[in-house]
Amino acid sequence: MAAVVMSGSSRVLWCRGTLQRWAEIRHYYGGAVLQKHTAKKGDTDESIIIPRRKTWNKLAVLQALASTLNRDPTASHYVFQDDPYLIPKTSAEFKLFSLSKESGCNAAKYVFNTCPRLFKADYAEPSIPCLMPETLQPQIEGVSEAALKELIQLRRVKSAVDMFDQLLQSGTTVSLKTSNHLLDLLCFYGDREPPRDDQLEEPEQEAVLDHQRRPGQLRKASDFLGVWRQNNNAERIFNLMAERNAPSFCAMIRGMVKYGAYAKAFDMYRELQNNRLTADVYTFNALISAAPEVKEKYNEKWDLIMELLKQMFEQKVQPNLLTFNTVLKSLRKCGALGKSYALQTLSEMKALNIEPSLATFDHLLGIFYKAASSTRGQTEILSEVLDEIEGKEFVGQDPDDVNFFSNAMRVCLDLKDVELAYRLHKLKETGDNWKLMGNPYQQSVYYGRFFNLLCMMENIDVILKWYRELIPSLYFPNSQGMRDLLQALDMDNRLYLVPQIWKDIKQLGHSNKPDLVEEVLALMARDKQTLELQVSFADCALDIKSLYGTREMRYVPLEWTASALGNITVLLSRAGRTEEAWNILELFKKNNRVPSNEVMNEFLDTAKQSNNKVQAVNLVKMAAEFALPSTANLAKRVMEEFDLSEEQKKTLENLEAESSDNSDSDWEQK
Repeated sequence: MAAVVMSGSSRVLWCRGTLQRWAEIRHYYGGAVLQKHTAKKGDTDESIIIPRRKTWNKLAVLQALASTLNRDPTASHYVFQDDPYLIPKTSAEFKLFSLSKESGCNAAKYVFNTCPRLFKADYAEPSIPCLMPETLQPQIEGVSEAALKELIQLRRVKSAVDMFDQLLQSGTTVSLKTSNHLLDLLCFYGDREPPRDDQLEEPEQEAVLDHQRRPGQLRKASDFLGVWRQNNNAERIFNLMAERNAPSFCAMIRGMVKYGAYAKAFDMYRELQNNRLTADVYTFNALISAAPEVKEKYNEKWDLIMELLKQMFEQKVQPNLLTFNTVLKSLRKCGALGKSYALQTLSEMKALNIEPSLATFDHLLGIFYKAASSTRGQTEILSEVLDEIEGKEFVGQDPDDVNFFSNAMRVCLDLKDVELAYRLHKLKETGDNWKLMGNPYQQSVYYGRFFNLLCMMENIDVILKWYRELIPSLYFPNSQGMRDLLQALDMDNRLYLVPQIWKDIKQLGHSNKPDLVEEVLALMARDKQTLELQVSFADCALDIKSLYGTREMRYVPLEWTASALGNITVLLSRAGRTEEAWNILELFKKNNRVPSNEVMNEFLDTAKQSNNKVQAVNLVKMAAEFALPSTANLAKRVMEEFDLSEEQKKTLENLEAESSDNSDSDWEQK
């Protein structure tokens, strides 16, 4: 074994470097650091100071690693990274694959929890109880309060009600706490069985709703939420309870508000007051949200809200963030009156040291900003909101927090203020604020409005930069978004990019949209370009031609229109592809379409360049078959610009004469 020989100076440097690195490591992980403290000059006493122990978050390592990486704009969404075959290329595929994956997870969870006997083997070392099947079947047999508690915990609504009735019939008194838990269960689910993960709605409820709905009438959002049925089990059990306390009344009030029985909720609240009981803050929040529904006039709605707030103060119920957000949300239904009290509500929040959430500012936008209005208070409200929250990180505290970004971007789009949009987008990128963008549909709406605004207000270089940044990793644009991009290319005279954008249109699944396809063809055929660009346009036109009449496509094939046929003919003619252009012209007759004079002249120019006399004569014949007014002019032009035979000249003279006669007869009839 070879020995490593190290000199004295090298050994000292190595020891110093090792000790220094070891000290750094120990300091990073919260270990002890040796520090030398010299009290006086020449004093050699040394003391050891042990710093306070650093407690690390469980996700600290993952967060540190994530901070070193940036999002790859060319990569797919993270939920599809496991299976490259399922990476979506269109918005429809994104929705289908996302729902399919979620449905598969729910199905696996349902089988896992309903058949736990099939998953008894636990190979995990150490064992992780939360990954094992949940107990979804009742374990306690017989009729007892313990069995009732278990059914409530398992969310078995009907079984719990039956067990409660059996206990009463047997003379067993159910404790107040258990009765309140049963009321909570009934009021939360509206006296219905909770839907399973693989089931959106109970069949019974669906049949009732279908019976009540008129033929052809669409479902409303309240149909899926359900309604508070008259004399349901919650009301029956509430009336049967020998003893009732504040949680009993509060559960009933919240359930009635949730399922639309607003007037009954206030009646129940008055009964709670008559019993000299105090509601909790969540019950007051529910009543405040119901206040605009029980009053008609704006001032009456606000008076009722103020009365509830005064009662909270008198009963020493501390308001929370949701209380003020609910007040602001109710003010959105108070018309112009809401503007008078919205800022006052916000000031009261700050006085109580309650930090607003994104939902707070979303409600402020809804109160102050109205579309089609340009008053100062409305157009500058978003700027003032961003001044207040710019650079801050938010966490979800209100279910309405997820509405802020999409609604704020709508304001930017209405105002056509791209600078505000950039500030809003920067706020979205701050910290983990992006997690509050809502579901995939809300995210798509946000990015769609942002991209639409960019296409209207920015130059094409900036638009293309954002196009590469957002699509398709974050946003699958709809046909209108691609149309906005095409118009931006047209405004900046970058039509040479149209064939490349067409490839993206196909990949994004919009090649079956007739309006978008017509837009692409019209842009390429509008002006003459260089020969190299015309060849690229012709290749793109042939690719578009393959979409028409193809029954093997996944979508319904496009139908030929006169403009589509004409534009493809023009593009092929300008590229010098006479035979292919002639084949397109013949499709006019097959599809009962009439070509325009511009199309016929473009084809004649191509025939002249190639000196194809036969096609020129045939073009005049086709014009005569369509009875085009320009037939005589086409015949005259062919006779002047081509070296024809006598037979061809005679044919054209006859066609010219027939065209002139037809024109004269049409004029006499008029």
